[in-house]
Amino acid sequence: MFNSFLVTIASFLFTLGLLIAIHEYGHFQVARWCGVKVLRFSIGFGKPFFTRRIGQDQTEFALAAIPLGGYVKMLDEREAPVEDAADIPRAFNRQAVWKKILIVLAGPVANLLLAIILFWGLFMAGVTGLKPILSEMPAESAAAKAQLYGGDMITAIQGQPVANWQDMRWLLLQEVLNTSAIEIKSLDTKGVSHVHQLDVSGITKDDLEGDFLAKLGLTPFKPNLPATIGEVLPNSAADKAGLKTQDRVVSIAGNTIQNWEALVNKIRLSPNQALDFAVIRDGQTLHLKVVPELIKDQDKSVGRIGASFYLPQSEIDKFITTTSYPPMQAMIKAIQKTWDTAIFSLKMLGKMLVGDVSLKSVSGPVTIASFAGQSANVGVVAFVGFLALISISLGVLNLLPIPILDGGHLLYYIVEIIKGSPVSEQAMEIGQRIGMSLLGGLMIIAFYNDINRLITG
Repeated sequence: MFNSFLVTIASFLFTLGLLIAIHEYGHFQVARWCGVKVLRFSIGFGKPFFTRRIGQDQTEFALAAIPLGGYVKMLDEREAPVEDAADIPRAFNRQAVWKKILIVLAGPVANLLLAIILFWGLFMAGVTGLKPILSEMPAESAAAKAQLYGGDMITAIQGQPVANWQDMRWLLLQEVLNTSAIEIKSLDTKGVSHVHQLDVSGITKDDLEGDFLAKLGLTPFKPNLPATIGEVLPNSAADKAGLKTQDRVVSIAGNTIQNWEALVNKIRLSPNQALDFAVIRDGQTLHLKVVPELIKDQDKSVGRIGASFYLPQSEIDKFITTTSYPPMQAMIKAIQKTWDTAIFSLKMLGKMLVGDVSLKSVSGPVTIASFAGQSANVGVVAFVGFLALISISLGVLNLLPIPILDGGHLLYYIVEIIKGSPVSEQAMEIGQRIGMSLLGGLMIIAFYNDINRLITG
């Protein structure tokens, strides 16, 4: 538990540090290219605990105690008199408006470029996921009414090819609130292609908080797996009880266990209860006392022992697919993925403003830290994907036309181009107060959601 906490904290700090550094470096580098003198490059806010002056301009590079942001301080006559007359042309306020726009845009663009590079690497290395094969669905579900059946494999959604379950969920998520019916192509178990119209009119904004695919009747195909233990997490209930990889559970408390699903169901219903596991190991039957730990899962108290199922590679290959691309195609897909994710983020923000999507979707630092830790524990590929998504979110957030954000400054410069003169300091001061209020409200919502998630699990 303590090691997991350390991984979460380390992953969170690394994520914030990297993304903030990339963002601020965008501002810093373009400012230098535009001839502006940079006084300080800070990662974090508050009092610095590390500083060093570097370069001909003796720019101060600093690390500060509050790691929730950063800034690049440029020479500016509006903030302090410029002592050296030779530096006056290098003050930010003296620059042409197009240079100011480039400097402001550079931070968000740097985050989007980082996401493209990360996705590019992932697509070249190969993305592993579940094949989009459907399990049996409830008779009255939207999927059943669309004449989809268990064993069907989804091949396209609204004309977009589907390589794995993640693709399917992403494409449906983009379409589900925009239309009442979605075109789905599938292959049945005989390899025959079919076209379906999936009715998604029953999905509400609250459904997006949970598993909206399950409400539609779309769940991954689950093979009838034997109740054989695979990986056992260190210090888990399974580990403490002495369960080992390839142990086959044949009964619990004298009741026969037919498959892995039956094992999971029994464990989930028995938090903090001592269970008598009968397992077969190396041809011998052993009896072990296993006490599932209590966890929260969507407001329910359930049991967990910290063990996965065992499946031979030959069986895994039937349900798992790895898709990789050559460098040029991977780059095109990376750009498309970054663009689609950024546009989707903006659409979701717009829907939040008009009430079509719940404000519960807003996440704060606690949730980000949790996801950082979870993805780091899963592996490098998951963590890199997480970094790319957060980098896009940071870039998009900073482009919003809110004063004190980059998008707010961009709005000032657009107004300056239209009216032919800079925005007045009084207008900028009012804008700053409005921006602080909006961001303050957003942070309150984010922290409230974080705390609520912690309490409800």
